[in-house]
Amino acid sequence: MTAQPDLLKIGEFARLAETNLRTLRYYEELGLLSPSHRSQGGFRYYRRTDVNRVHLIRDLQELGLQLERIRELISMRASGEPGTQFFARVRQALSEQDRMLAERERSIVEQRARIQDSLTKLTECQGCANSPCAQNNHCEPCSTSGEDLPDHLSALYQ
Repeated sequence: MTAQPDLLKIGEFARLAETNLRTLRYYEELGLLSPSHRSQGGFRYYRRTDVNRVHLIRDLQELGLQLERIRELISMRASGEPGTQFFARVRQALSEQDRMLAERERSIVEQRARIQDSLTKLTECQGCANSPCAQNNHCEPCSTSGEDLPDHLSALYQ
């Protein structure tokens, strides 16, 4: 049986979907995408509408969802789960992702604050006459200010 005329060979489909053959094959391996038809020689053929699925996968990835989670959502929809339940599951997945991103954001803000503390201390140390060496420990605590060094810097001065 030959491919139907409205089906696209994998190369043309990849171009329309703005991706590459390797990604399409990987998506197929994960169960995210299936060719609409395979020739007797094993060539993959896709429908133009399958481009939307590739874009959906990419969009959900850009929102931070893992491919496994995307596969679960696509499988639910393909199984005929009612739209309201499906949308509730998508909403839940996006809400979980939002919480995770908010946690990461807090962590990044904390890391940046520690970096700023370290940069401030290093600027102070740059003009200090008391340099640490094996024979002294002028810097822990700081012999100028009496304050402890930021934890992540103290090892540099021991």
